[in-house]
Amino acid sequence: MGSRENILARIRKAQGRAGGEPTEAEFEMIRTAMREHEIGPLPGIALPPDQLAQFRSECARQGSTYTEVAGYDDVPREVVAYLDRNALDKRVVLWAELANLDWAGAGVTIDNRTAQGDDRVGVTGCFCAIAETGTVLLLSSPSQPKATALLPETHVCIVRRSRLVDTMEEAFAMLRNERGEPPRATFFVSGPSRTADIEQTIVIGAHGPYRVHVILVP
Repeated sequence: MGSRENILARIRKAQGRAGGEPTEAEFEMIRTAMREHEIGPLPGIALPPDQLAQFRSECARQGSTYTEVAGYDDVPREVVAYLDRNALDKRVVLWAELANLDWAGAGVTIDNRTAQGDDRVGVTGCFCAIAETGTVLLLSSPSQPKATALLPETHVCIVRRSRLVDTMEEAFAMLRNERGEPPRATFFVSGPSRTADIEQTIVIGAHGPYRVHVILVP
């Protein structure tokens, strides 16, 4: 028995539950509780009517840069423009779903694999984006490795306009409706990584990218 299985077995034994794995009845009880769970109190402040303006404003407040393009075919050219503005090499590691864009025509070398420690720029999509906080929600999977968003010092995130919602509660509802059970890892990105753990001094890029660039496509 591996360490994970051993720990879970001990927890179940302490709870007086037999067997090493949850039963289908237990899984269904959890699913039912998630479906019927009421949304908690929401902030009393109404969001501005312009959802896109709210998202753009919050991106700026969180430290993300932001741009819009006319379509997916324009993404490589916008990535090149961003790399040029920041004096970065034209080499990126990206999710497989983006590999068929014309990166070579834009002058970008791509690595279609999971990011490694020496990669400098990661390009990903996202599950959805949240206007209220300027946040993007990413879900991990073998074809959408979280390392590509977290390891490189620069994260470029492609957001579809149809996947922009107002609040985090709406993002969770979309996740439940479309995916049912969440994947192994879900993570919210609200601007560059930062911490003030040491002497209350803000340090950018402490636990992840210190640049986040959002590209919105129709």
